[in-house]
Amino acid sequence: QCVLTGFWINNLGSNMTIDSVSDKGEFSGLYHTAVTATSNEIKISPLQGSQHPKNEVNQPTFGFTVNWSFSDSTTVFTGQCFVDDNGKEILRTTWLLRQEVGSLKEDWKATR
Repeated sequence: QCVLTGFWINNLGSNMTIDSVSDKGEFSGLYHTAVTATSNEIKISPLQGSQHPKNEVNQPTFGFTVNWSFSDSTTVFTGQCFVDDNGKEILRTTWLLRQEVGSLKEDWKATR
């Protein structure tokens, strides 16, 4: 069984805490990134998300948004929670970051 609630850390040292997941699959928490493209001081940032309802396999898909507290950007993550052969819970995610740009002409460089 895969449960999103708790403390998670990735291979780069970024971490997040998910408080609780509601009966509807909604959750919130905090994200502390270890990497950034800005020179601003990194600050813990809020996250909001939703988990797909659990099924018989109990390896749910989910998505969440981080509104960065230290830059004018937002990142969305989507992924799935897996349980490996040793019973360890692992999150696999893909993300898109959108940073604010000054004009429509600069739109091409706003998403990573």
